[in-house]
Amino acid sequence: MTHWFVFNKSRLLLQELPDNKFAIPHAADVPMPLSDNTSPVQVSSNPDNETSVVAYSTDHPAPAGYTFYDLRQSYFVLSDADYQLAGKCHELVYWDQRTRYCGHCGTPQILQEGLYKECPSCHQLSWPQLSTAIIVLISRGNEVLLVRSKDFRGNYYGLVAGFVETGESLEEAVIREVKEETSLTIRNLRYFGSQPWPYPSGLMVGFTAEYADGELHLQASELSEGGWFNYNQLPEIPQKMSIARRLIDYWQMRFANEK
Repeated sequence: MTHWFVFNKSRLLLQELPDNKFAIPHAADVPMPLSDNTSPVQVSSNPDNETSVVAYSTDHPAPAGYTFYDLRQSYFVLSDADYQLAGKCHELVYWDQRTRYCGHCGTPQILQEGLYKECPSCHQLSWPQLSTAIIVLISRGNEVLLVRSKDFRGNYYGLVAGFVETGESLEEAVIREVKEETSLTIRNLRYFGSQPWPYPSGLMVGFTAEYADGELHLQASELSEGGWFNYNQLPEIPQKMSIARRLIDYWQMRFANEK
């Protein structure tokens, strides 16, 4: 039997169950056809031939008894383990579709066990790549800095974030992004945690920091709004699946407990 992680762009195929519940398809055969010129990715296999995990893409509509669910929103209907695995599968399908040809000589690559590709001509190897980004919660007493990126899909406020550049450390990336986006300087920078972010292939690394100096000036090309908010008077904030929300909840609860 196989767990099938089937994607139509950023939507995940789920089997419809009674009582408005959903599940990852689990069957011996593919639940629906693959897209043309694509192949399934063997994500994992059980040495006892019990259960394996396979991912692939399709451009066909969902069959009866199934529905396509936005990958982000599947967080609310799947177990944590299935949601995390769905993210990994999505990243692998995305990578597979964009690395069909060798970047060195242009020959079609062959997917190998162990989830890497080898060029049969020049034997160059390639692995899935991650885009690493930092995200930081900046506090000032009982206030937190919240901003709205121009890329946000909703009306919520989040935290300062940005991609790590070549040649810099995570800490250097935080300091640079804060300065570029807000004109502020920070102190007491501390690691908080990390989170896979498969939209499409990211790793978010979270930090906390305290305001040190400067007047708030938002980077107009990146941010549309922002400001300092009291811990018990926050605007709409990110949903529970994000490390941004974990950072905000952690800070808010810690400050409330100190009071």
